[in-house]
Amino acid sequence: MEAGRVFGLCLILVGMFLVFSGGATAAKGVTYDGRSLIIDGQRKLLFSGSIHYPRSTPEMWPSLIKKTKEGGIDVIQTYVFWNLHEPKLGQYDFSGRNDLVKFIKEIRSQGLYVCLRIGPFIEAEWNYGGLPFWLRDVPGMVYRTDNGPFKFHMQKFTTKIVDLMKSEGLYASQGGPIILSQIENEYANVEAAFHEKGASYIKWAGQMAVGLKTGVPWIMCKSPDAPDPVINTCNGMRCGETFAGPNSPNKPKMWTEDWTSFFQVYGTEPYIRSAEDIAFHAALFIAKNGSYINYYMYHGGTNFGRTSSSYFITGYYDQAPLDEYGLLRQPKYGHLKELHAAIKSSANPLLQGKQTILSLGPMQQAYVFDDASSGCVAFLVNNDAKVIQIQFRNNAFSLSPKSIGILQNCKNLIYETAKVNVEKNKRVTTPVQVFNDPDNWEVFRETIPSFSGTYLKANALLEHTNMTKDKTDYLWYTSSFKPDSPCTNPSIYIESLGHVVHVFVNNALAGSGHGSRDIKVVKLQVPASLTNGQNSISILSGMVGLPDSGAYMERKSYGLTKVQISCGGTKPIDLSGSQWGYLVGLFGEKVRLQQWRNLNRVKWSMNNAGLIKNRPLVWYKIIFDGPNGDGPVGLNMSNMGKGEIWVNGESIGRYWVSFLTPSGHPSQSIYHIPRAFLKPSGNLLVVFEEEGGDPLGISLNTISVIGSNRAQSQLS
Repeated sequence: MEAGRVFGLCLILVGMFLVFSGGATAAKGVTYDGRSLIIDGQRKLLFSGSIHYPRSTPEMWPSLIKKTKEGGIDVIQTYVFWNLHEPKLGQYDFSGRNDLVKFIKEIRSQGLYVCLRIGPFIEAEWNYGGLPFWLRDVPGMVYRTDNGPFKFHMQKFTTKIVDLMKSEGLYASQGGPIILSQIENEYANVEAAFHEKGASYIKWAGQMAVGLKTGVPWIMCKSPDAPDPVINTCNGMRCGETFAGPNSPNKPKMWTEDWTSFFQVYGTEPYIRSAEDIAFHAALFIAKNGSYINYYMYHGGTNFGRTSSSYFITGYYDQAPLDEYGLLRQPKYGHLKELHAAIKSSANPLLQGKQTILSLGPMQQAYVFDDASSGCVAFLVNNDAKVIQIQFRNNAFSLSPKSIGILQNCKNLIYETAKVNVEKNKRVTTPVQVFNDPDNWEVFRETIPSFSGTYLKANALLEHTNMTKDKTDYLWYTSSFKPDSPCTNPSIYIESLGHVVHVFVNNALAGSGHGSRDIKVVKLQVPASLTNGQNSISILSGMVGLPDSGAYMERKSYGLTKVQISCGGTKPIDLSGSQWGYLVGLFGEKVRLQQWRNLNRVKWSMNNAGLIKNRPLVWYKIIFDGPNGDGPVGLNMSNMGKGEIWVNGESIGRYWVSFLTPSGHPSQSIYHIPRAFLKPSGNLLVVFEEEGGDPLGISLNTISVIGSNRAQSQLS
């Protein structure tokens, strides 16, 4: 970076800190026009970052918010998670990670604004899109359309949240930090499926929200027909190119989800979006009269427990500017911080000036903002794949391929999106304890249920989630089969709309199969060791989260749909309509085996005849000491298969390291243990292993970053 540009950028960073570090949330009024939001009578050009409060811990919130503010962010944007807050009809939970009020007050204390995306359907790669599962059992229920039962419960919860915010004085109209609220979410994706009821529903939703009189604007993302005065906004990676704009000239151009990476499901590699690409499209959006950009995510965090949607990994948007652990991901964090400073240094001409668009070549443009009182700023855009020399106002500028240069006063190049001056850092995982002593482990094996041991029976294969009510991932289907004659080369064929299937014949595992985000039907044929007498058929159906989106989610079915037994070349015997016995969940789940107080409810096996490993349906426990320091901690599960992990009774999420990517690696091997879950000594680790693994390979690790020291000192 040229010395002049370094000095100029340092002055910008210092100046922007002085301007934006104090009192930002003492707002009393928020309005808007066709150019921007207007807070307390002043136009605002705002950068926002998504942080979801339940995907981290309250102990992490202050540091996450502080780092976000230091990155040049003005607004924290979060969804509200209906199924966390109302897990049972009329029973609310705002404690611990669910303490929305505490989260917003922490944001306020650090001088930032809030965009509250109430939804209450949110998608967000979150289980069931945030909808509580009990909604499905409400008579006449159809989600997200002009349906009386859904509108009743949606309005009730939305009102609950708005009233809670009002009672705490958190809306900007009350002097609080909330400057925006969102109703619904990406409705354009499903509206056509509901025909005329979609249009009437979205009109009702907007009117209902506005009628709650929050005193701040409401938005709808990806909803071109958002009714006035609700603002329609853009989601995506390239809204400067794809967004048709607000549906009224009196509404500002806003980008509610600028994806800093992309979601990741098991069996896939992480999506790496470069700092240069994010900066290019953010700058282009501002150049095209955008005035609000939210990075989704700025910090992704962790899908604790069973909160992730179908097939989504436990870590969420780890490639964001703040990674899963809250560590800076460079150069993404620093490059965007410099972008924010460069743009804010010319906020006045951007918001007050007249825009002129000039052609500077076949693939080059200039977006110029001139204001008589505040000056001039220009965005020089090079869409070409090669370096281009550009003449602008009697000055020559060399622009890198696919780059935007920002000219302060329309003459000084203070920032270029394709030139990264922040050193890349590297995340380091350091093992501090390997749990490789078999004498320290204790084991409990789940019993395989038989048909005679079940109480609920039906002459059909029942739908999985109708039975489990999403209280567990697991449902046992059991039956009994006696062949009419000796069966040669017997096999069992299964089709399932669930995610995972494990087949046991006479208590022995015969085979397993699973689907993926793209493979919706699991088809599995396994050899079966049948006797001439009665044979016990026990099939464990498993889910890896419920879907987070789509029309008519309440109609979706899961679980077994076909079971057949074949003997040699004879016609298969269809057991689908036979009598089946059902058992919901696992025994260890029912007694809450992950809790200290419940450990004595089963008989744990010690290492008398060798540690039981590489066996399915096994619970493991071990006591360990926490690592020194206060940095992030992770558990390496590379030697295991699939299951769930608890530390001191807190679930750190599902793991599935046996589901490999095309390159032969797990999508996620290290699983975050928040420091708040740990004690200095005597911690309880409980692992439920579904497929079979070796716990002697599990290790406790500290997580840190190295590199970018120079950049961090410059940007602090």
